[in-house]
Amino acid sequence: MTRVIVVDDQAVVREGLVLLLGLLPEIEVVGAAGDGEAALRLVEEQRPDVVLMDLRMPRMDGVEATGRIRSAYPDTQVVVLTTYSDDASVFAALKAGARGFLTKDADSDDIARAVATVMRGDAQLDPTVQRRLLDTMSTSPPQPATIPIPPAETSTPAPSPTAPGALPHGLTRREGEVLALIADGLSNAEIASRLHVTEATVKTHINNLFAKAHLRDRAQAVTYAFRHGMARPH
Repeated sequence: MTRVIVVDDQAVVREGLVLLLGLLPEIEVVGAAGDGEAALRLVEEQRPDVVLMDLRMPRMDGVEATGRIRSAYPDTQVVVLTTYSDDASVFAALKAGARGFLTKDADSDDIARAVATVMRGDAQLDPTVQRRLLDTMSTSPPQPATIPIPPAETSTPAPSPTAPGALPHGLTRREGEVLALIADGLSNAEIASRLHVTEATVKTHINNLFAKAHLRDRAQAVTYAFRHGMARPH
């Protein structure tokens, strides 16, 4: 059984989610809260496996609550419940440590899948949320990685540290392809099939690109791909 807390300031939504989750045999709802402060108290008391977190709430919003929960209770995963108007908060929640994003029209299968995914240590973005992230990132040009060039000690010109067209953080072309497919929402098995390699090879590429770009999980990788213009337009 996965122990879950529901956090939403709208009583109708909160109670509906509790009833919906109560029908799932693999999930046990151990509490519900109407704001971030109450959520923190519940997490301290119940130590749940997963928190379903609304973003816009009084007293303490979902972004701050997510950051505090992930800092104090790293074994508790957070799945955000978002709406179309929450784009800016989605980026902040990613940085705060949220590992999943669902829209509020998600059904029981969507929620169960997201909970199972984050419990495996993976991240899951609802396709609608992923498209919104891509739309938001495409409004700003990608920021190129900057590499400091030390002053030349002789009159010989210093060589350029990054060749034209090089990927940020020294990613290889194949690692860039894997990152773009992660941003498309593909699983490791689907990436392996697309690139005609083994899943073990895909995992190696993912580990390498995560280390180079200082990424924690797939959700951060998606944001990184959008920010650097490496996600393919839909």
